[in-house]
Amino acid sequence: MATLFSNATLLPMCGEGARTFTGSVGVAGNRIALVTSDEGAVAQFRAAHPGLREIDCRGRLVMPGLVNTHCHAAMTLQRSYADDIPLMRWLNDHIWPFEACQTPDEVALGMELGIVEMLLGGVTSFVDMYYFQDRCVEVAERLGIRALLGCNYFDSNFDEVAGQVGEAVRRAAASSRVRIAVAPHAPYTVSPENLVRGRELAERYGLMLMTHAAETRDEVRIVRERFGRTPVEHLDSLGLLGPKTILAHCVHVTDGDVATLARSGVTVSHNPQSNMKISSGVAPVAQMLRAGVTVTVATDGPCSNNDLDMWEELRTAAFLQKSATGDPCALPAWETLRLATANGVRAMGCAEGELGVLREGALADLIVVDLRKPHLQPLHDVVSNLVYCGKAADVETVMVDGRIVVEDRRIPGLDLEELYGRVAGAVARIESVKGCGAK
Repeated sequence: MATLFSNATLLPMCGEGARTFTGSVGVAGNRIALVTSDEGAVAQFRAAHPGLREIDCRGRLVMPGLVNTHCHAAMTLQRSYADDIPLMRWLNDHIWPFEACQTPDEVALGMELGIVEMLLGGVTSFVDMYYFQDRCVEVAERLGIRALLGCNYFDSNFDEVAGQVGEAVRRAAASSRVRIAVAPHAPYTVSPENLVRGRELAERYGLMLMTHAAETRDEVRIVRERFGRTPVEHLDSLGLLGPKTILAHCVHVTDGDVATLARSGVTVSHNPQSNMKISSGVAPVAQMLRAGVTVTVATDGPCSNNDLDMWEELRTAAFLQKSATGDPCALPAWETLRLATANGVRAMGCAEGELGVLREGALADLIVVDLRKPHLQPLHDVVSNLVYCGKAADVETVMVDGRIVVEDRRIPGLDLEELYGRVAGAVARIESVKGCGAK
């Protein structure tokens, strides 16, 4: 069935200008077939698609969906579980013991809650890094989101996860929206030998690769002490940097590191709220962008953030760069929004113009934002309003791959109360296990 979003304010996110106009978007199959302000063209689209569904978008904005390029969505089960604790103690005394007690079914359940949160906030694509991703393929496919699922490993479980990668690739083969990646945890938790094995595993299956890098001063110190290099230099020396690699954080990078990131073509996923909460520091995003590094915005996990709200992240990313650089022009609203749309889909390996834009021929991943909110009025500058004032609750409708997956802020066929009950039951079971890390 074709769908027509009519009488909307359109934000195509094409080119270099933040231009909006009033018009309509027509979707046929899983592609955008029409983006126009011409009522004659709209009439022709209606005639060519009898029985189409038309959604009147007066007072609303239609734009590409947001892309969250780094999260651990299944960690919704640990939301607010262990807060206000230094990173290494947080990981060793609370998070990793909790994770050791989770079953694959519970990880899939946490993933379900995380995807629901993201969809309701206008995220149409996300990049994840966690365990049992072979079990999470079905969850992402069922809920209709586009996903790049990174199979996370440490030295202790590489062989086990390598088997899961193969199974995840097999399960994702039938999907047009779910892809798999290899995800070593970090250069301070994975040996050089196993980083290389992860790279070789990714090459064997033709997969992308992702890891945490230069997130904290402690990490930089540890890597320097062990290998005599910065984390970025270390990863580069092992052949892990390239256009198919996503590095999360990159807070503590040198000028030489920034040059290496630009040269290698990696994507840096900037997680401002998580970095602030854990006191990791401020990533030099403005510097990286000037150097030609592809930078995106992401939430990190709902245990270190503590939500998956990309609108909050956009606002924080922009404000933080202005504050850190002393330049109010650093990371303007338009450029910030591009980090979460065009740059985000580029990070996922999509061809330019295929996603992240409202353009005829592009895949139909789009959202409808209700502009009739006190915090979004008046409309002096729609893009500034979105980045500096927008909220997840402003998203009314979400379409992924031509299918409406959120309508009137509801996910068709999903009982939220029943989901919350299952989540509460899983958390109660995990916390009842001795040694799971309960406080």
